[in-house]
Amino acid sequence: LSAQKSPLVNHGGQWVELRPGDIKAAEKFCLEEPRFSLEDALRLAGNHLETLQRLPVHRFEAGPRLQQVLEQYHHHKQPDPLPAPEGFRGRLRPYQERGLGWLAFLYRFGQGACLADDMGLGKTIQLLAFLQYLKAQKELKRPVLLACPTSVMTNWRREAQQFTPGLRVIEHYGSRRPNTAAALAAALKGVDLVLTSYGLLQRDLAVLGSYGWQGVVIDEAQAIKNPTSKQSAAARELSRLGRKPCFCIALTGTPVENRVGEIWPLMNFLNPQVLGEEGFFRQRYRLPIERYGDMSSLRDLRRRVGPFILRRLKTDQSIISDLPEKIELNEWCGLSDEQRRLYSKTVDDTFEAVARAPRGERHGRVLGLLTKLKQICNHPALVLQEQEVSRDFARRSAKLQRLEEILDELMAVGDRALLFTQFARWGHLLKQYLEQRFQGEVPFLHGGSSKAERQAMVDRFQQDPRGPQLFLLSLKAGGVGLNLTRASHVVHIDRWWNPAVENQATDRAYRIGQTNRVVVHKFITSGSLEENVDRMIREKARLAEDIIGGGEDWLAGLAIDDIKDLVSLT
Repeated sequence: LSAQKSPLVNHGGQWVELRPGDIKAAEKFCLEEPRFSLEDALRLAGNHLETLQRLPVHRFEAGPRLQQVLEQYHHHKQPDPLPAPEGFRGRLRPYQERGLGWLAFLYRFGQGACLADDMGLGKTIQLLAFLQYLKAQKELKRPVLLACPTSVMTNWRREAQQFTPGLRVIEHYGSRRPNTAAALAAALKGVDLVLTSYGLLQRDLAVLGSYGWQGVVIDEAQAIKNPTSKQSAAARELSRLGRKPCFCIALTGTPVENRVGEIWPLMNFLNPQVLGEEGFFRQRYRLPIERYGDMSSLRDLRRRVGPFILRRLKTDQSIISDLPEKIELNEWCGLSDEQRRLYSKTVDDTFEAVARAPRGERHGRVLGLLTKLKQICNHPALVLQEQEVSRDFARRSAKLQRLEEILDELMAVGDRALLFTQFARWGHLLKQYLEQRFQGEVPFLHGGSSKAERQAMVDRFQQDPRGPQLFLLSLKAGGVGLNLTRASHVVHIDRWWNPAVENQATDRAYRIGQTNRVVVHKFITSGSLEENVDRMIREKARLAEDIIGGGEDWLAGLAIDDIKDLVSLT
């Protein structure tokens, strides 16, 4: 059909209009590996005339296992109830056991949940039981942040003391609360649940957003019903700032599914992909329903949000009758004068050639430019092809100076660290420099290391009490298959712009057998392409897997103006 290049085609005796956009979408669909998520299945099963990758879907049939999951999502079949978990002091009523099972079900599939039970049915108890269930299952690995009106903070603390005394609960409140990321991280060691007010959620967003919460819960969720209010924006932003997976739960006693104007900010907090951006929601649902009484749109809206909202009324007949916490830190650094000059010159000398390059050559030229700029952000010696460490080696790189400060501090207290880089030559130069600087062995595991050499390095680091405190690894060679739990710090000296690859490397230390808090340091050179790409990844985090794929090629596919913005110094 595409080859005919005609807007009308006779197919089976009928003339069919071919729209260019539909043809492009169909070509892309046929050429690419099929991508089909649980969200796609949920959407297609619950709504008619949906699209998949911009193509209309006329029929959707789920297999037996998927069908069972979809029925539970759509409440045609309740998820299995869960009894009160070990460590929970009290008894759950049958409907509360079903509520606990429902929360655990959505959590298992990475979906946010709104528990909207009628007042008095024990939403607080069900949420505490869920947290205790996670703790009993060894899944509560990091603290959960709960925002609520100031007036109910004391109630939450007392309920936790009564029903879940094994949960350590603190309040982020008052004049002596932590006001820096480091102070907060120190205060949260061993903590399960942190209570704060909506006012402080808004005021302390920068501090609270610096921590990798396992979950964010909002009580009296009607407090975020106005999408333009500061506390609504703060709650929704916080749900995206934490390290993923971060579950989101909303508690409210109001029938949210019947209030069209209030449903978008709630779903944007819980599951942003369900209703899309606010402009789309307003045009597709709010205006047709509120202005024209469009019942079809209302039914469609309820089908979309229904799987994520559980509301039981007091009048319903069924109601009557081993890993430590991990902290991620962005280590911001600048550029030395030499780095800045070299960076600007490289962009000026190279970008025009990239822009003029034929389409087939541009991809490689872009990747070459990005690689060279990343090397400059590490150290000028990399692009200047220097083989030895000079006397002023540290002074020439702002990133190396910051790395030294971090290593000085952690080595002073006897900690060990994994240092990851994707550039073998940078690893060899760092090995030279760090061994001179710290007067000790710094092994470097890279692609050229033999199997015996690799095992010897790992054994010395893991098992020898007098072994090296620092272990340099190539991201590709050392990022998988190794168990290095002796390290309590992981340093990503340069960034591989695929979160999955970085996380795999981090997991060399953050895994079963780890008994220390793991601190992950991610270096970002401010004002450079490192900051720009980091921002792009965070802005598109919900679609990261689709956008980023398995490597860094996605950057080379950007438009030339976007590439210029990406590499420009600010």
